[in-house]
Amino acid sequence: MEYLILVAGLALIIIGAMMLTDGSVALAKKFRVPEFIIGLTVMAVGTSLPEFVVSFFAALGGSGDMAIGNIVGSNIFNILAILGICAIFMPIDFTRTNVRRDIPACIAATVALLVVTALNGDITRIEGLILLAGYVVMITLTIRADRKAMTKEPEAEALTVKMSYLKVTVWIVAGLAGLIFGGRMCVNSATEIARQLGVSEAVIAITLVAGGTSLPELASSLVSILRGSPSLALGNVLGSNIANILLILGVCGTVTPLTMGDVGMNDIYMTLAAAMVVLISALIIGRDKLTRIEGVMFLVCYAAYVYTLI
Repeated sequence: MEYLILVAGLALIIIGAMMLTDGSVALAKKFRVPEFIIGLTVMAVGTSLPEFVVSFFAALGGSGDMAIGNIVGSNIFNILAILGICAIFMPIDFTRTNVRRDIPACIAATVALLVVTALNGDITRIEGLILLAGYVVMITLTIRADRKAMTKEPEAEALTVKMSYLKVTVWIVAGLAGLIFGGRMCVNSATEIARQLGVSEAVIAITLVAGGTSLPELASSLVSILRGSPSLALGNVLGSNIANILLILGVCGTVTPLTMGDVGMNDIYMTLAAAMVVLISALIIGRDKLTRIEGVMFLVCYAAYVYTLI
C-alpha cells in the first residue's frame, strides 16, 4: 500500500507541475513577458517542481537528509541515467555555450553544495541564503547574455500555450493543490517504506524518490530527442541540476536548517563526479559529442552507484 501511495503521490506531483507550468506560461504570455525569459525561469523551474515539493515538505518535517538526498539523487539520476538514455537514442552535441557556460555553471553549483556540506555537515539558513543568491545572480547573468544573443538571431518559434484567465486560474490552483498533496503523500510513504525495509530515509530519497521526481526531466528530454533536438535535453538536465542545488536547497535551507543525516560526503562527491564527467566528455572523450557508447557507460555507472547504496 505504501508503494501505491508513493506512486500516486508522484503522479499528483507530475500532473500538478505540468498544470502549474502551463498556467504560468500562459499567464506570462498574457503579460507579454519575453519568451526566452519564460524559458529560463518558468519552464526551467517547472521540471524541478517535484524535487522542490518533496524536499520542501521533508525539510518542514525535520527530515533534512531526505531533502538533501532527494536533490543529490536527482542530480546524479539526471546526468547518468537521463543523459545516458538520451545519448543511446541519439548522440548529443555540445555547443560552445554548453562548454563555456552551462557545464561550468553546473559544476560550480555542485562545488558550492560540497563546500557548504563539508563545513559543518548541514545547510544553515545563512548558507541557504548564499545558495539562493547564487541562483539569482546566475539567472540574471544568463538572461542578460541571452538577451544580447536574441538581438543577433531570429526569434524562436513562439510558445503556443493559450488559455483564458479562468482556465489559467484553474490550472495554477489545481497544479498547486496537486503539488502540495502529492508532496505530502510522497514524504510520508517514503518514510514508511524506509522503516519497513530497514534502510535510511536518505537511501530511499536518493534512489526511489529521486528517480520519481526526475520523471518530468526524463519525459521532456526524451521528447526533445524524438523531435531531433538533443541539445535541448542537455540544457534541460543542466538547468535542472543548477536549480535543484541553488534554488531548491537554497529555499529549503533558508526556511529551516537542513541536516545531512545519513547522506554521506561520498554521495556529494558522486554528484560532483557526474558533473565533471560531462565536461570531460565534451572536452576530451567524445570530442564535443556525448556518444552512444558513453551513454551506455553512464547507465552502467548509475546502476553500480545504486547497487553500492542498496
